[in-house]
Order: sequence, then C-alpha cells, then structure tokens
Amino acid sequence: MKSIKYIYSSLFFLAAGLMTAQAQEKKAEEKAVVNEEIEVVRPYKPILAEAVKLRRSPNLDDVKIYKAKLNYSITDKKLELNSDIQKLQAQAVADEKESILINNYVKGGFGSQATLLGEAYFNNGKDEGLQLGGYFRHFSQEGKLNKQNSSDQQLSVFGRSILEQHTVSGRINVQRHGTNFYGIDTDRPTFNTDPQKQALTFVELEGELVKNFTEDPDALSYALKANGYIWSDKFEAKENYLTLNGYLNKRISSFNLGLAASTEFGNTKDALTSVGNNLLRLNPYIRLQVKGAKVTAGVNFVQEFGAFSSTRIFPAVTADFTLIPDYLQVFGEVKGDVNRNSLKGFTDENPWLNSNILIKNTVEKLSFSAGIKGTGGPGFGYKARVYVKQFDDMPLFINNFDNLNKFDVIYDFGKTKLTGIEGELSVQVSDALKWTGKLNVDDWKPAQETYSWFKPGLKVSSNFLYTYNKKLSFNAAVVIQDDVKAKVNVQAPVNPLQYLVPNTGIERIETVKGFVDLGLGADYRINNKFSVFAKANNLLNSKYNRFLYYQVNGLNIFGGLTYSF
Repeated sequence: MKSIKYIYSSLFFLAAGLMTAQAQEKKAEEKAVVNEEIEVVRPYKPILAEAVKLRRSPNLDDVKIYKAKLNYSITDKKLELNSDIQKLQAQAVADEKESILINNYVKGGFGSQATLLGEAYFNNGKDEGLQLGGYFRHFSQEGKLNKQNSSDQQLSVFGRSILEQHTVSGRINVQRHGTNFYGIDTDRPTFNTDPQKQALTFVELEGELVKNFTEDPDALSYALKANGYIWSDKFEAKENYLTLNGYLNKRISSFNLGLAASTEFGNTKDALTSVGNNLLRLNPYIRLQVKGAKVTAGVNFVQEFGAFSSTRIFPAVTADFTLIPDYLQVFGEVKGDVNRNSLKGFTDENPWLNSNILIKNTVEKLSFSAGIKGTGGPGFGYKARVYVKQFDDMPLFINNFDNLNKFDVIYDFGKTKLTGIEGELSVQVSDALKWTGKLNVDDWKPAQETYSWFKPGLKVSSNFLYTYNKKLSFNAAVVIQDDVKAKVNVQAPVNPLQYLVPNTGIERIETVKGFVDLGLGADYRINNKFSVFAKANNLLNSKYNRFLYYQVNGLNIFGGLTYSF
C-alpha cells in the first residue's frame, strides 16, 4: 500500500516539474523576441457612472432633520367656486332686414253673365298703436231670366287706437243691394212679365271702448259699445235701430263677478204699419274659473217696451270642462232670450220681401246644448254638439197671395221645437293643404203650421285649400241642402196682418228641391305686386231655387287681376 502511494507521489511531482521547466523556457524565448517601446501619457483612473454610486438600500442611520424657516402672510379673501359649467353667451347676429308689408290692394275682374267685380282695401300700415283702413266692393251679375239682375256695393271705413289703458275703435259701414222681383212660375208663362225693382240701403255706425287686459288678479274690466243703423228699401219701408251695450267684470281670486247690460231701440215704418220695438237686458253672473273648469251661472232679465210689453227672466248657465288638455273638452249651455226681429234681418235672408210686414219678437223660451270639442293632434280640430230649442212666435216666409213673387212674414203661434246636431271638422295636413267642413241636421216641430216653411233639415258646407307652390294655389267650396217645404195660399186669408191659426183648406204645399252647389277657384302670383285669379260658381249648372219661384244663376265663370302695394 505504501509502495503505491509512493509511486503516485513520485509521478505527480515529476509532472509538475516538467511543466514548470517548459513555462520558463517559453518566457525566456518571448523576452528574446518582443522589442517594443511603451509611452505612458497619463496614469489610468477608472470612472464609474452615477447610477453605480447609488446604494441599493437607504441608510437608516441618517436621522438628521431639516427644518425650514417659514414666513406666513394671511389674506382675507372669499373663496370663489368656479367649478360650475359656464354659460355660453349668445353671439349677436346681424340685424335681419325688416320685411316690407303690403297693406293695400285693388282687384278687378269680369266674366260670364255680365259679371263685374271691383274691390279695394287700404290700411295705414304697421303701427302698434293706431290702425286706419277702408274697404270697397262692387259685384254684379245678370242671369238668363227676365231681369234676373243683382248688384251689391259695400263701403267700410274703420279705425282702432290702442292707448295705455284703453282701446278705442269705430266703424262706418254703407251697403246697398239691388235686385228685381224676377220670380217666375213655369206653369204660367204670363206671370210676372215686368218685374219690379228693389233696392235695399243700409248705413251703420259703431263705436267701442274696451279696458285693456292687465295681470292684476283683482283688476276691474269693462267695455262700452254703441251701434246704430238706418235701413230703407225702394218703396216706403224704413227702419231705425240703436243699441247700447255695457260690460263690467271684477276678478276676485278664482271668481269673476260681472254684469252685462244692453238697451235696444228700434222703430219700423211702412205705408200701413208703424212699430216701436224696444228691449232692455240685464245679465248679472258669477263665474268660477280654475284649472280645467270654467262655470258661469247667472240670469237674463229681459224687458220689452214700446209696441210690446212683457217681463221675462231666463237662466243663463254655461260650463266648460277640460278632460284631456288640448284634446278633449266637454261643454254645455242652458239659456233663454227674446230675439228682436227686424226688416234688416229678414231681408238679409230673403231680399224679395213684401211691403207692410208685421214686426213681432220671437221668444226663445229655453235652449239646451252640450257637446265636445278639442284637437286630435297637430292640424286636426273638431267640435260636435246636440241642441234642443223652444220658440214662441217663430217667423216664417210664405208667398203672398196677390203677388206670388213677393214674400210675407207669418209667425207660427205657439211653441216651435227644434232638435239638432252640429258637427265641425278642421284638418290641416301641412302648410299647403287644409280642409274644413260643417254639418247641421235639424228636426223642426212646428206649433200650428204644417211645416216650418223654408227650414232645411240637412245642410252641409265645406272648404278646401291647396297651395301647390309659392305662386299657385287652389280653393274649392261646396254647399249641400236638402228639400224644403213652401206654402202657397189658393185663397186670400181673412186678415194677413193678424195671422194666427193656419187654414189648411186654403193652402197648397210646394216642395223646393235640394241642391248641391260646387265652386272652384285658383290664384297665380306673378310677383309681389301682381296676381291673377279665376273662379267658377255652380259648376254643376244646377237650376235650383232657394225660395219658391226664384231660380239661381247657372254656371258662372269670371277672373281678373289683383295689384298689391
């Protein structure tokens, strides 16, 4: 064992000695071969980067505290919070050019049946405090029947001044209607071969003073109005009329206390008649007006004096309830009144009136009406109501026995009852298309007469407006009426001026057929000043009668030019 260790040790030292000897020999050889000169410029100084100098962990033993000297200066100032969203200031825009208003126009036209139209309107222009203006119109036609001529003239001058606390307005109106008693009986060709002329003249003056509206809840409002006219025909009939109206209202919270009063003075004269017909009305009321409801309760006190004398008191109650704002309202009314009859009112309805007409008032004893109204959305409106009315001494037209082409006025002695339905619609599809319509269905129950003469049971009217573009527009209108009954006496009544109970044995009933009257019109604007128009009436050329023996004109077409300035 020892011999083995000795052998390994000897080999190890022998190898180490050989390696040492070889290394010394190589260095000796290198020194002998390399011969270089090394020039040292500066001593080598190692440079470390700043990041290397940082300690990897802080020195926790460094507890030295540095206290800076501070000087305080306190200012007394309010803290302003400017964290809110700032309001944007509207940028001023350039002033818009003021539009030029056209306040005046003149119109002229002509057409078939010797139609002649002249019209003019004048106004002082844009003025918030003062308005002055005038209107004139002439329209005449000549039908195909013997002396089937008619002409209408109207001249009106008006003014209104809005003062600080009041508004004052006034109007002067002059009208003339010329016609002939051209009524014919087709069964008697020789009847009325030389019709008489008739001319109805009407002059009216009106003035009004109104207290301007104020927001004061306890304000006192009032109004005064005066109206008077003079009427006459071509013969000897004359009528004078004057009415004075006053209105007073006091607001107290949700209540209104008020009084409406009027006085009417009228006098009608003819060759054989003279009637003074005067009325005094007093209508005190109390009104409750809250959100969604408006109720007015009062009485109507009417005093007749002059040729007739009576005192009557009627209820005057109205109510309006809003169930759905802007969409549905329910309303109702109960009232009574005395309706003053006049020659002016009769001839407005029937211009072929006879002479020496009996004037008598009609008592509307009790009227009830109820219905709904509202809108069904933008451009759609509606109204529907039912009504029941009772009249004493209802005036009716009948043909005179001696002159069938003239009409007398009789009064249905007793209680006449009227039950009816009324409906209205308004549809505006757009700014270019609008349609309106109205329907009346009436059921007349006369007191003594067989029928309520010349009172239609059905009447429909409708208007249509279509704007094709800024220059061209169209319009249409239609009127529909059903048959009416007329009364002709085959024998002379005993006393026509005191007609009370009809004698069916001496009367003949005629049927005046219903009609459909359709009209069309068009307007074309050439520029801001000139435009042309055309209109056609009775397009169906229906030869119908509104009153017995009086046939209307057939198809009539006319047109003309309008100048605005």
